[in-house]
Amino acid sequence: MTIDFSQAPDTQVAAASGRTFLPSYDDDAPPIAPRSSLGRMTPDELFVRAGSWLAALGLAWITTQRLLPLPGVPWFLIAFFVFGILATAVTTAATGTWIDVKDRVAGAVITGLALVVGIALVAVVTYVAVKGFRPLLNLNFFLDDMSGVGPKDPFDEGGIRHAILGSLIEIGIAVAITLPLGVGTAVFMTEVGGRFARIVRTIVEAMTALPSIVAGLFIYTVWILALGNDRSGFAASLALSVMMLPIIARASDVVLRVVPGGLREASLALGASRWRTVWHVVLPTARPGLATALILGIARGVGETSPVLLTSGAAEFTKANPFEGAMNSLPLFIFGGVRSGNDVAIQRAYGAALVLLILVLVLFVIARLLARPRRTTTRPSRKARS
Repeated sequence: MTIDFSQAPDTQVAAASGRTFLPSYDDDAPPIAPRSSLGRMTPDELFVRAGSWLAALGLAWITTQRLLPLPGVPWFLIAFFVFGILATAVTTAATGTWIDVKDRVAGAVITGLALVVGIALVAVVTYVAVKGFRPLLNLNFFLDDMSGVGPKDPFDEGGIRHAILGSLIEIGIAVAITLPLGVGTAVFMTEVGGRFARIVRTIVEAMTALPSIVAGLFIYTVWILALGNDRSGFAASLALSVMMLPIIARASDVVLRVVPGGLREASLALGASRWRTVWHVVLPTARPGLATALILGIARGVGETSPVLLTSGAAEFTKANPFEGAMNSLPLFIFGGVRSGNDVAIQRAYGAALVLLILVLVLFVIARLLARPRRTTTRPSRKARS
């Protein structure tokens, strides 16, 4: 029996001859280019992106400085961003698909908006630091209060000790009130549910846009006028609590809804009650997100002026008891210094604003450290060590 190897496929030839089949390739075919690693741009992609924005830079300069009467840096930056988006879309469409165009344009828009937010944040912090660093060079600015000190006295006299202490006391009381209430409200909306939970969620969402002056007027009307209490730091803490409560409750509700339902089902399947499931499974899993909710609440309340001004008032001396008399705070001190019109008082106000930024940053770091998940270290057993 003879086999015609010229007509048989390569596999049949290899099987009949008993040899290992090795597919042959055309020597003239180009080699397969290796794929780049995920997340890295190829030189061609980098050239297209950089070239698009360089072209946008030239088009923005020609348009705003030569063709149209649009002088100034703001118009130049706006034109540069718009032309950059258009150039990115055109160059990507010439070398890629419609999906690539949408991806590049969306990435450019998001990156540009993030840069705008970052630049604005850096500009605000830098401006406050430049205007208010001189009072911070004196140690008495942190250790003394303004009792007996005039607005035109030099920086080596007086300080903001009373304002720092008042802000810490007021925000501490507000956090102690709103944190359990806000998290408890979120647990009720997420874990209990029902018709009443939907009503509570609607009210919480509506209260997130509550003006600060309304919260101050509410506490002033109820706590001071109706119940006959005096204006104090505790009343200011209640006003801050009204503002912080919907923020913490809403953010905590979003975080708890992200917790996987399989964790709850596993805990309930092991015989745990719903309360133990929430306390030992749901809340520890959502602890980093709950810390973020607390940070958002503190950021909302620590810089408010109008509710504190209505419910507490300002004092130029140190007050440690929040239940007796007026208690100053950093926002009130800043407000009073800026509206005075005196250069020295205005610089003190900028110094207090810089201290407020530092204080908020410290509180944020502490909240993050407390919410960091614990590291579980497993020790080897005796058999493994032996």
